[in-house]
Amino acid sequence: MEKIELLSPAGDMEKLKTAFYFGADACYLAGKSFGLRAFSNNFSLEELKEAVNYAHSLNKKIYVTINILAHNIDFEGLEEYVKYLDKIKVDAVIVSDIGIMSVIKQHTNLEIHVSTQASVTNKYAAMEYVKMGAKRLVLARELSLNEIKEIREYLPKDITLETFVHGAMCISYSGRCLLSNYLTNRDSNRGACVQACRWEYCIREKNRDNYLEIQEDNRGTYILNSKDLNMIEHIGELIEAGVVSFKIEGRMKSPYYVATVTNAYRRAIDNYYNNISLTEELKNELNKTSHRQYTTGFYYGSKDKECLESSTPIQSHEFVAKVKEDYNNGYVLIEQRNRFKVGDVLEVLSPDNNFNKQIVVEELLNTEGAVVEDANRVQQPLYLKTNLKLKQNDILRKKI
Repeated sequence: MEKIELLSPAGDMEKLKTAFYFGADACYLAGKSFGLRAFSNNFSLEELKEAVNYAHSLNKKIYVTINILAHNIDFEGLEEYVKYLDKIKVDAVIVSDIGIMSVIKQHTNLEIHVSTQASVTNKYAAMEYVKMGAKRLVLARELSLNEIKEIREYLPKDITLETFVHGAMCISYSGRCLLSNYLTNRDSNRGACVQACRWEYCIREKNRDNYLEIQEDNRGTYILNSKDLNMIEHIGELIEAGVVSFKIEGRMKSPYYVATVTNAYRRAIDNYYNNISLTEELKNELNKTSHRQYTTGFYYGSKDKECLESSTPIQSHEFVAKVKEDYNNGYVLIEQRNRFKVGDVLEVLSPDNNFNKQIVVEELLNTEGAVVEDANRVQQPLYLKTNLKLKQNDILRKKI
């Protein structure tokens, strides 16, 4: 049985390299146009080429999103863009619009993955996309595991299925939200979502006999705000349902989020194949980066309620430094990201055996060799004394 793919988000080059370092098999990302995260940094044409070359040097893959719901004007420049993606050997493009799909098929040999934005919720729609040339379906988030199994059994064996396993959920059907556009004239279906579902809403009056009762505190109510998806405890069930690519949401999230979540799922997947039970350590790992309360979404029908009382993300740890050079003679060169000081206990986030080991900060030196007691300058390079043989791109974090 081929090992399933761990697919991580990459909003920029730092996040892409972070995802691969912490165990992603592939990354999905966007160019400056045609993607659904217009306010992420995204990738210029040259950066796209660099990303593909970097991934291929690691024997990993790059999928580029062209998943807007396109209007006529959105097709300007599309032909040239997809030809460029084909030329630089992008592994696949993620598409939701059949008009965009037709341009890709006509002018390139790019592999087509149908986006979750296409709302594939049944086996008959799935088969039609296959007939149109799709090689992978990123299924709608509203499907149960049983429905996914039925779709898998109905399709040719060479067609693969991808689903989201972790991250923010949209209150609208497969992300097809009109709220942002209605309230702010920023179209979520064309990459400019303002995340109006995360806002606080207040009950002003009861003006009819039948009304939706919702709870409100002194900050408002969050009836539109979904919990975050978390399926780390259900890896085997997803695999048995026929999912071959596990997708992590979060192109707008921080490099620390990408590192933490990718690392946790990488370890959990590897443990599954090695018949090692999921540990409490890995379950708790996903609480160490920014998240809302967790849910299993629609995978088990209506088991979980999606809405919650607060939009405020929580996390138990913060990212304080990134390792810039490998350990050398009792010290590692780090780059400060958040404040810490001598005496603090730091925890290591790493893909190797240093994972979750602790360092008590005994000595910090600046690049001139002067002692630093308080690391309070953003991105300051510092030498940290430690006996742990840390590697470049490891992360140090501190409990909040």
